[in-house]
Amino acid sequence: MILRAYKPADCEKLLCLFYDTVHCVNAADYASDQLDAWTGGADRDAWNTSLSAHDTLVAEEDGIIVGFADLDGNYLDRLYVHKDFQRRGVATALCDALEKKCTGEITVHASITALPFFEGRGYAVCKEQQVLRRGVLLTNYVMKKQL
Repeated sequence: MILRAYKPADCEKLLCLFYDTVHCVNAADYASDQLDAWTGGADRDAWNTSLSAHDTLVAEEDGIIVGFADLDGNYLDRLYVHKDFQRRGVATALCDALEKKCTGEITVHASITALPFFEGRGYAVCKEQQVLRRGVLLTNYVMKKQL
């Protein structure tokens, strides 16, 4: 597996990975209407602008994009691993690389599904929150880690 910087040409593949991951991996913790609200309305241009502005890493294995994550200052904005590459160290590698770029404290808004992963990395829950997406409430957790 290699980690590399994001390129605008990656955007479409990352959007597909995001959609598939949420609908497959997160389906154990969220209802179908929540999954649709989470992924619905993902705008390619807005994602490209955001991913280009952030410190975004893409994980590849044998030419296949297997995950990505982005950092906005000390906020870990997105972390998604391909549904077929779960539990292979992809998320760990992405987090390790991005956490090295931070000083002080890093924050993430973790899904129910991702909560154990971040707890295992030493993140602490600050609060549970309900986020409104496309008229549907989603539970996530504000988590912080001292670096």
